[in-house]
Amino acid sequence: MAWTDDRVEVLKKMWGEGKSASQIAKELGGVTRNAVIGKVHRLGLSNRATTTTAKPAPKKEPAKAKPKSAPQDTAPKASETRVTMPKATNIPPRKPIIKAGQPLPPQPSANEVSKEALAKVAKVEKKAKKLRLMELTEKTCKWPVGDPATEDFWFCGLSVETGKPYCEAHNAVAFQPMSARRDRRR
Repeated sequence: MAWTDDRVEVLKKMWGEGKSASQIAKELGGVTRNAVIGKVHRLGLSNRATTTTAKPAPKKEPAKAKPKSAPQDTAPKASETRVTMPKATNIPPRKPIIKAGQPLPPQPSANEVSKEALAKVAKVEKKAKKLRLMELTEKTCKWPVGDPATEDFWFCGLSVETGKPYCEAHNAVAFQPMSARRDRRR
């Protein structure tokens, strides 16, 4: 559909009358509401003529001086009051919503991980700090141990290797060279 001079004139006339873009599109035919809006903006017609006339602003009378004997209100206005919220300090921790019996995330199987790495993990987990989720920091090992649906679920918590999320032992299990994994599968 091309915007001919006649169609543009109809658009300008209807827009000036305050018709909606949908009404104009229907009248013109073969054009969408969005096409009308786009053409209106390209023509610079976005300011519509209003059918209501603005009432003149009432003249302001000079403010009367308050009598000196009038008591002054010292209470703060509603817009001046501040509301301070108490700090949440003693909020009990929430229980996890994970239900017992849900499948655990995939864990590496014994045939995918070297026996040395598994022995090292077992040794490290005996001296782990056993942290809860909210106790983890960027410097603590985030290796999960146990079933998240039970109370005895914890994270390793030992010091991490630089740039890694886990301690040395858990990194050995999590990040294995490609060739070592490929060799064990054969």
